Amino acid sequence: MVLSTPVLGIIILIYLMVIFYLGWLGYKKTTETEDYMVAGRKIHPYILALSYGATFISTSAIIGFGGAAGALGMGLLWLAFMNIFVGIFIAFVVFGSKTRRMGVNLNAVTFPELIGRRFQSRFIQGFSGALIGVFMPLYAGIVLIGGARFLESTLSINYDVAVLILTVIVAAYVITGGLIAVMYTDALQGTLMFIGMIFLLVFTYIKLGGVSAAHSALTAMNDLVPESLTAGGHLGWTSMPVFGSPIWWTLVSTLVLGVGIGVIAQPQLAVRFMTVKNDKALNRAVLVGGPFILMMTGVAFTVGALSNAYFFKTKGMISVAVAGGNTDLIMPEFINSAMPDTFVVLFMLTLLAAAMSTLSSQFHTMGTSIGHDFYREFLKKGELGQTINITKIAIAGTILASVILAYILPISIIARATAIFFGLCAAAFLPMYAGALFWKRMTKEGAIASLLVGTFSSLFWLAFVHKSEAVPLGISKAIFGVDTILTGTWTVVDPILVATPLAIVVAIVVSLMTKPTPQEHLDDCFKK
Repeated sequence: MVLSTPVLGIIILIYLMVIFYLGWLGYKKTTETEDYMVAGRKIHPYILALSYGATFISTSAIIGFGGAAGALGMGLLWLAFMNIFVGIFIAFVVFGSKTRRMGVNLNAVTFPELIGRRFQSRFIQGFSGALIGVFMPLYAGIVLIGGARFLESTLSINYDVAVLILTVIVAAYVITGGLIAVMYTDALQGTLMFIGMIFLLVFTYIKLGGVSAAHSALTAMNDLVPESLTAGGHLGWTSMPVFGSPIWWTLVSTLVLGVGIGVIAQPQLAVRFMTVKNDKALNRAVLVGGPFILMMTGVAFTVGALSNAYFFKTKGMISVAVAGGNTDLIMPEFINSAMPDTFVVLFMLTLLAAAMSTLSSQFHTMGTSIGHDFYREFLKKGELGQTINITKIAIAGTILASVILAYILPISIIARATAIFFGLCAAAFLPMYAGALFWKRMTKEGAIASLLVGTFSSLFWLAFVHKSEAVPLGISKAIFGVDTILTGTWTVVDPILVATPLAIVVAIVVSLMTKPTPQEHLDDCFKK
């Protein structure tokens, strides 16, 4: 479908004008380093909730995971539950208030700086910043892919051109306006996303004859599951896979647990807890964030699975076949085929909003991690200087890396790459982050050991055991002559289930074996 009408051009122009106005507003309000890094610590709860949600839910969720649901079915709705319970309730109520208070007490402006100052370790801050700067471009790259694929399908423009358009627009207001501009634009984009997903759900059920008829039609298609998926444990799009089967392990350990737990340790999300002025604002944000995430993930996963019923009804094929085997194209193909032209315009803006909101936060986080945490605090030992200028240069560099990855990553990569990054963050950061907030006995040595073990055990499992990554990478094959060094069920167990428990055990054991943190410093960290 090609939408090249003057009306479309006017709508997009108005949208971009509003985005750049909010970016300019953020630029005008950014007068100090704290403004650029943590939005001056005075963001409204509504803006916080929508910014957090819009950053959390990107094209990777709508396009990538919606496409994964088109292949694997509605079992992915367990991830929607995890996103709400862990990603919103636990994150805001349990982690959020303590993160905000400790951030103020220690005058921390980034996630690595918060952890580094809690444990009085420049190494933790520098290593964490470098880890984010090296691996977050993978996540940013697949968000670019999701947005660009929809633009490519909807506007019939070249994919490479679509990537550049998205990148230039987002980079313009992130580099100039800092986190204030990012959060202002996120709030607008989150509102558009919410409206767009409501329409998507309603139109989908209308096309399929209602809720009951749609789900009945999908259940009746169980015998159409491809033989390759059936052999892996697929039982149909309205059923969970066979317990313990390869598809079950992929669905549960990689997608549901990898992303559902990993969200707590996402640096670009954790820093948002430090942007509000009190705990009451965090609690109020839950009331907005919960329904927002439910609508974003619940609708994407449901519609992704139901696309099979629509395509079989109209084309006699299941979704994966219509998308040519590329699950990243299932949602764009469905929306462009099933939805009215007017809605396609609206949803294009929804996906632009989803991509831009997440990318802006990723670019900002990558830049601050390299420019502030790694370069200024670790390499330069905290020397005073042009922190914001260095951060802007770092943002530009990580943007370039993200664009390159968007060009070279293979098809059907969005959901898997998201799970890889979330799982790595869970293993590397979560035990250390939780210990920093809730266990005063955790020591600097325990935190460093946890960080290193979590990071390298996760990367080792990805490269040598988990076949989804180990086989394409070929490192195990080159060194040991085998695709994976372990066989059987181990090859489908996600790294998060191995690396995170190892990091937790190491954190506890090393902390109990080393000298406790001075009480005076703990008093500074935990004071009200």
